[in-house]
Amino acid sequence: MHKDEERFFLVRGDLLPEAMQKTLKAKAKIERGQVSSVFDAVKEAGLSRSAFYKYRDAVFPFQAVQKTRIVTLFFHLEDQSGTLSQLLDTVANVGGNILTIHQTIPIQGKANVTLSLDVSQLSVDLDTLIIELKKQDFIEKVEILSSGI
Repeated sequence: MHKDEERFFLVRGDLLPEAMQKTLKAKAKIERGQVSSVFDAVKEAGLSRSAFYKYRDAVFPFQAVQKTRIVTLFFHLEDQSGTLSQLLDTVANVGGNILTIHQTIPIQGKANVTLSLDVSQLSVDLDTLIIELKKQDFIEKVEILSSGI
C-alpha cells in the first residue's frame, strides 16, 4: 500500500485513543452550537487545539458517514486546457459535491483524474451523470471505483 493511500476502518468508540474521542466530543459541541468557537470546544473537551486540528478531518461518528452517499470516479482525460474545469462544472451543475480531486501529471497527452463525490444531492441519477460525462469529447474513460450508496 502506498503511503498516501487512504484506508478507512469502523472502530468501536471505546477503543479509540483519548484524543480522538475528545475530538469527536468537541466537534459535536461545535455542530450543535453549544460553543461559540473551537477554543471553547477543545477547552470543554480537555483537548489541545493542535490535537483537534490533527484529528478533526479524520474521525467521524458512524451516523455522519451513513448520511453521505460517496462515489469515487476514475477518468482518463485528454490533456487540453480547461478539461478539468469542464469536468468539475459538469459534476457541480447536477448537484454533485466534490470531496477530493487527484490528478496525475499528463503523459503522452493523457491524464488520470480521480474524484470522490457526495452524490446525495444530485438532481439526476448517477447513471445519467456518467452518461453525460462520457459524452464529453475530452473524457476517454469513466469508471466507478467505489460506491457508498
